[in-house]
Amino acid sequence: MDFLRDIFGFLQQRKKWWLAPVILLLLLIGVIIVIGGGSAVAPFIYTLF
Repeated sequence: MDFLRDIFGFLQQRKKWWLAPVILLLLLIGVIIVIGGGSAVAPFIYTLF
C-alpha cells in the first residue's frame, strides 16, 4: 500500500494528473489478466486482446 501512496503523492505534488487514467488502465488490464489466467472466463478475455 505504500507504493500506491507514493504514486498518489507524486501525482499530487508534481501536478501530473494526466497520468492517473494511464495508471488505472494498466492496473485494470493487469487484474483482468490475473483473474482470467486461471478461470473458465479465460477464452472470452483472450478474444478481447
